[in-house]
Amino acid sequence: MADDELSAPLGKSAKKEQRRFRLPIRIPHMIAGLLGLFVLACTAWALMVDDPFGGEPIAVVATGFDPPKSGPALPTVVSAQGPRSYDGPDAPASKQAPAATPAQPAAAPLPAANPNTKTVTIIDGSTGKRQEVPISGARDIRAPLEQRLLETSRHGAIPRIAPDGARPAELYARAAAPLQGKKEGPRVAIVIGGLGVSANVTRQATEKLPGPVTFAFTPYGTDVEGMVTSARAAGHEVLLQAPMEPFDYPDNDPGPQTLLTTLSLDQNTDRLHWLMSRFQGYVGIANYMGARFTSTEAALAPVLKEVSRRGLIYVDDGSSPRSLAGQIASANNLPFARAEILLDAVTTTAHIDRALARLEALAREHGSAVGMASALPASIERIAQWAKAAEGRGIVLVPITAVAIKPKSS
Repeated sequence: MADDELSAPLGKSAKKEQRRFRLPIRIPHMIAGLLGLFVLACTAWALMVDDPFGGEPIAVVATGFDPPKSGPALPTVVSAQGPRSYDGPDAPASKQAPAATPAQPAAAPLPAANPNTKTVTIIDGSTGKRQEVPISGARDIRAPLEQRLLETSRHGAIPRIAPDGARPAELYARAAAPLQGKKEGPRVAIVIGGLGVSANVTRQATEKLPGPVTFAFTPYGTDVEGMVTSARAAGHEVLLQAPMEPFDYPDNDPGPQTLLTTLSLDQNTDRLHWLMSRFQGYVGIANYMGARFTSTEAALAPVLKEVSRRGLIYVDDGSSPRSLAGQIASANNLPFARAEILLDAVTTTAHIDRALARLEALAREHGSAVGMASALPASIERIAQWAKAAEGRGIVLVPITAVAIKPKSS
């Protein structure tokens, strides 16, 4: 045994211990440092790179011509809609809509717009600058509103008969297309109700259904104005569905500002004006529920008188056999139509097809017929398929004004 082994302390080896290699920086510190460098790089990129769109995808379209370098300033479009809040007919004057500020006179009249010219907005991808470029030969299909048919109320713009006697039901009506090379056959009007709540279903209806199908919108959609504008641009007549009291109200509540039999004439008129101000361009009013309200003459008569006074039509959805709308409309010289068949009382393909067949037979028997359906994908699909083949069977699909304003065939 060596002497150094005898002199070594107990538990200690005489051999020199080897040191382990250790990194000068711990791994968590390295990760924190890398994250900090990444944040600094992103900050530097945001400060130094000129990208006003923040990385949004941009489509660049070649127009084939140079945009005009100068021209008259485009007018600012002011919505005809007023305030969107409602405080009831007895709200204090401080909460009511402020009086309209008189418009400032224009510095110079703008040149008349060419109906065959469409304006396209071109955006510079590097600077974000916008340039309005008119394109000749492209027709603007937007459905303009007639300002002379609008009256200012405390809730916003509502329809009225123009000073020259023009009525919204007439100016916003769509002409019925006759059969090609054939004598006019039985007329069928179909109304799709409940639109405006679901943007997806409303878009499906606008894309799939032909123009003569009438669209009825509830006043509660988040973008009901935009959807109504799209529907009118696609050639559809539009109705406003006014919520009315059912027999089981309030357990079954149609929605805010429902017309009620327990309210006074002034209160219901005020609520009707609120409903009328939600969007514009409609030819008339249709009931939304309302079995109790439409069967109560004292409540319904003043409402229909107001509808008539504003140059609109009234459409009864046919859901209540006790409705007095027909008699009251006739007494007030109000153009009126009533749905004879609810097309999707049962939402199956077979039931909807049978209901459409009954509607067609009814039109052949009486000269015209009106059907009502809800804004359901199945209903939209079956009505679209039926409409494609209806003309071949001699049926004329018409908007609702064609059977409400004109007398029915005997």
